[in-house]
Amino acid sequence: MRRPFLIIALVSIFCVSAQDTYLQCGAIIDVAAGKTLSEKTIVVSANKIKSIRNGYVEGTEGDKVIDLKNKTVMPGFIDMHVHIESESGPQAYLNRYTKNEADVAFQSTVYAKRTLMAGFTTVRDLGGSGVNIALRNAINKELVIGPRIFTAGKGIGTTGGHADPTNGSRKDLMGDPGPKEGVVNSPEDGRKAVRQRYKNGADVIKITATGGVLSVAKNGKNPQFTIEEIKAITETAKDYGMLTAAHAHGDEGMQRAIKGGIKTIEHGSYMSNETMELMKQYNSFLVPTITAGKQVEEKAKIKGFFPEVVAKKAAEIGPLIQDMFKRAYKKGVPIAFGTDAGVFPHGLNAKEFGYMVEVGMPLMEALKSATVTNAQLLGIDAELGQLKEGFIADIIAVEENPEKNVATLENVVFVMKEGVVYKNR
Repeated sequence: MRRPFLIIALVSIFCVSAQDTYLQCGAIIDVAAGKTLSEKTIVVSANKIKSIRNGYVEGTEGDKVIDLKNKTVMPGFIDMHVHIESESGPQAYLNRYTKNEADVAFQSTVYAKRTLMAGFTTVRDLGGSGVNIALRNAINKELVIGPRIFTAGKGIGTTGGHADPTNGSRKDLMGDPGPKEGVVNSPEDGRKAVRQRYKNGADVIKITATGGVLSVAKNGKNPQFTIEEIKAITETAKDYGMLTAAHAHGDEGMQRAIKGGIKTIEHGSYMSNETMELMKQYNSFLVPTITAGKQVEEKAKIKGFFPEVVAKKAAEIGPLIQDMFKRAYKKGVPIAFGTDAGVFPHGLNAKEFGYMVEVGMPLMEALKSATVTNAQLLGIDAELGQLKEGFIADIIAVEENPEKNVATLENVVFVMKEGVVYKNR
């Protein structure tokens, strides 16, 4: 006797699940074509863009309509360089000894949500404790709100190098970390470290080809890998289908990384014209992280914010990055958008657009670098990085046309990821 009611219930469930969402957009940015289109409706079905129609379309009964008629709409942004587990600060170095893995995990959920709400629906995490892998999994399972994460797990460095996790420790705590911990000193170590990252569940490989700013070590630019070590890492990463990135401030280390097969160069502070030509030759991409440079320069002026050895490097390297980016862009070096969020507070990632535009990069090119280009590098360009029929519905909106006011990108008012609305003011 209850079967008709069961059938009606099942039909009702089907109808609800089949509901589409109609986004009535005052303007949408076609990042691939570099142009803005007026008065469009994006129809989202489940997690995909079903169609993009002219004018403001209402849909049928049961469909959901979202009014973005006074907004500018574009694909969700992709940041190729974040550290989602942590943020820099006066306590950051002490936290390594006082915070448990669970503490790091809980704080990472806050940073993940903040990143998504800023309009960054996908990020590449370039190194943490390994919590970043668990965070990625939790987001994928919808246990935690955050961006889609491609992560390196723990970065790979050399003994005493920028990614050596025991730098600055007491001698009795230093030990002798190896490939499992991300410290290598030979091509064989390099291969093992890549395979360990793969075993741990990492998506990409990150090495620290030179000294760095925030490590407790005096040199911020010396080369720290041999080219043979780098080749062993990149060849092994290729076998496992993993994109490679190299933190690099010093010029010699950059050249070794490029010749060794690294695909993206992070920071590039002391990059010479010769290295820029080399990047063009090898089709290596610069991820400039201008915001991080600006931020460490400012924080270095605050007594006690960084250890003295770090503050000295920050004051020297920070001011170089934006000018280097300006020269690299004018020379035609391939550019991928990345910020190094975590060095500065998560959620401020969009400041990078302003710094890029400030020194001559057209806004449309900057947007393309944070969408189409980054999607191509991550191998997801057949489904993400554009507002296009059949693509995953990662869609954001801002109040103004960013070509007229780039700062509007720092105030994202609408965020949809995979067809789910997470923010709508």
